[in-house]
Amino acid sequence: MANTTKQALEASLKKMMLKKPLAKITIHDITDDCGISRMAFYYHFKDIYDLIEWVCVEDAAQALQGKKTCDTWQEGLTQVFEAVLENKPFVLNAYRCISRDQMERFLFKLTYGLIRGVVDEKSKDAPISEQDKAFIAEFYKYSFVGVMLDWIKQGMAGDYRQIAHCIGLTMQGSIDNAIRNFSADR
Repeated sequence: MANTTKQALEASLKKMMLKKPLAKITIHDITDDCGISRMAFYYHFKDIYDLIEWVCVEDAAQALQGKKTCDTWQEGLTQVFEAVLENKPFVLNAYRCISRDQMERFLFKLTYGLIRGVVDEKSKDAPISEQDKAFIAEFYKYSFVGVMLDWIKQGMAGDYRQIAHCIGLTMQGSIDNAIRNFSADR
């Protein structure tokens, strides 16, 4: 039931964001549109930005399902781009209305697990600490998010498949080298 309520709030928010900027949307607008009480809204979310974060994380999590291995992570990167593009009006509206810090936080939540999964898989037989694995994943998370935010800022105009491919190629060799370098430093 809780997920049904959250999904109804998500659908209403996305519908509203097609019509007006996020700054002009109220919780009353959203709850009135989907027939859910304000109390129910506050049971699930502390404010509209909390709802937006949930929507972004949920959409991306669905795009990434099962795409966190060495064999599938580049496909996962492409699917993050596709999920963002699929929700272009929502994402561009959110991008214009919330701070870059908030948008980065959303994207960091999405990508860290993907990249960390690859680092863990590639380093399973390497003498590398959990702290070093976390550092490598954090480092590449920032790279991916920076490229993604630039693409969003440019109105999602570039070929996302080519961007995801280039990111994948760059990160593939770089993650391998980072693991090798951290292992050699022991």
